[in-house]
Amino acid sequence: MKYEDYTIDNFLMDDFFIHWVKNPNENNRHFWEKWLEQHPEKRDMVMKAAIIISSVHYESKPLMGDRRYVEAFENILKADNDSELKKTERGAKSLNFKFPWRMMAAGVMILFCLGISYKLIINPSKAELSESDRVTMIKRVNPAGKKSILTLSDGSRIFLNSGSEISYPSGFNDSLRLVSLRGEAFFEVQKEKRPFVVKTGQTKIKVLGTSFNVNQKQNGALTVALVTGKVIINDQKGNEMQLAPSEIMVRGEDGAFHKTGFDPLTLIGWKDKILVFRENSFVEVKEKIENWFGVTLHLEGEIDTNMTYSGTYKEESLENVLRGMLFTSGLAYEIEDKMVTIKNTK
Repeated sequence: MKYEDYTIDNFLMDDFFIHWVKNPNENNRHFWEKWLEQHPEKRDMVMKAAIIISSVHYESKPLMGDRRYVEAFENILKADNDSELKKTERGAKSLNFKFPWRMMAAGVMILFCLGISYKLIINPSKAELSESDRVTMIKRVNPAGKKSILTLSDGSRIFLNSGSEISYPSGFNDSLRLVSLRGEAFFEVQKEKRPFVVKTGQTKIKVLGTSFNVNQKQNGALTVALVTGKVIINDQKGNEMQLAPSEIMVRGEDGAFHKTGFDPLTLIGWKDKILVFRENSFVEVKEKIENWFGVTLHLEGEIDTNMTYSGTYKEESLENVLRGMLFTSGLAYEIEDKMVTIKNTK
């Protein structure tokens, strides 16, 4: 049976699905994220099955092993034979009730199994359904050179840039959708009554349903660029700012912030695999290339680091970007594994 034809009972019995919920890894997480993107109509059913599975404490050994099962069944049958023998010895002195012992044995085993199923799945204890058991935190870390797309339990999507990490619960509670970000991500938030909050450092960005980009620099600088909807930004000093579409909040290293307009391609082209340079300094170009391709740039010889560069590349290789960037500069490059050396040939 294909997963698209599964009922909630099928998901509860599927080993691969259970392993994803209880022990997520790169392979099963990638499969189920892609599958949910292709079958959004199954999302509610999958989330309900995941909550049930998360609440069940699976034993490393079966509750009743094969040997114990056989012993229990043999004891029931032995009791059946002993009873028949005693009835024969008593003869007419005692009442001879013809009770279906074998049917009773089968019934006992069925009731035993049903009781376990009811306890584990249908009626778990309150302790088993505590928030800490049902909800687990998921952390995704992208090294330099890697980007990823995540789908949350509410259907919101996150484009996580290179050199960034994000943490979020496997399922949100009834009042809040909260995620924590370090680095850069683009959010497409599903609109609903629960607010969606992005926490980055000591700053919180609150939305209801919108699309926006957040970029937290290691030096403390932060930008929040709004594409659609509305966001409210609060920092630890009590400052608050509200953004309208096509506005960006810029906070410098000193903590002061202001808002202005922005070029969407320059700022968020990365999520569509478009690498953009706009009068970037050599230091900025070096940082972008290292993070985009996961390499290290080494400068050899006298190179004017005050030079600036502009260019746009969509899904281009490292070599093509370097070739285009250095074509008129008189500089040459060498690529060896993850090391790029830029030389002055003049």
